[in-house]
Amino acid sequence: MLADVTAQTPARGGGRGARERLAATAAKLFYRNGIHATGVEAVIRHAKVSKRTLYQHFSSKTELVENYLRTLDESGTPMERLLERTDLAPRERLLAMFDASPVERFRGCPFHNAAVESAGTWPTVDELIRAHKRRFAERLVALAAEAGAADPYALGHQLLVLFEGAAALATTLNDTAALLHARSAAAHLIDGATVRAPA
Repeated sequence: MLADVTAQTPARGGGRGARERLAATAAKLFYRNGIHATGVEAVIRHAKVSKRTLYQHFSSKTELVENYLRTLDESGTPMERLLERTDLAPRERLLAMFDASPVERFRGCPFHNAAVESAGTWPTVDELIRAHKRRFAERLVALAAEAGAADPYALGHQLLVLFEGAAALATTLNDTAALLHARSAAAHLIDGATVRAPA
């Protein structure tokens, strides 16, 4: 869901707003093409700035990657943001994160993608990823409690495993059907774990 994860990059030259333009361009390219496949030259070219301008704002490609992940951590990924919908009951919010429209190329979770690319070689990036996933797990546990789960910790972590696995498979196969199947399984998990009042 590339269009949702990254903002469109303004087609402007250098000057004011260069940092934001560089950050948005890097995010778009990192998510679409991969971090290793995206060099600083590509970021510079697409952002329409000079190399000097880039290094005035970001000391290295690693700092660009860290900024990309921190920004996503603050805003949440599009699928994670569905957990915050106030128009849905807790059960439906938990299920909504599995909703994904078919796209030409499904890229899944940017944090998972970054973890695979890092493979333990970027300690600061890895810590950003782990911290984000821990907070995501905590959010799922809290929402499982709101939904009335007898054991919110267990349900939250089961849903986390189901979501992460389905998103990874959907990315591998470039087919969001994996998320639809996971949604059905999640509904059974939630219903089985939810405390119901006696009839």
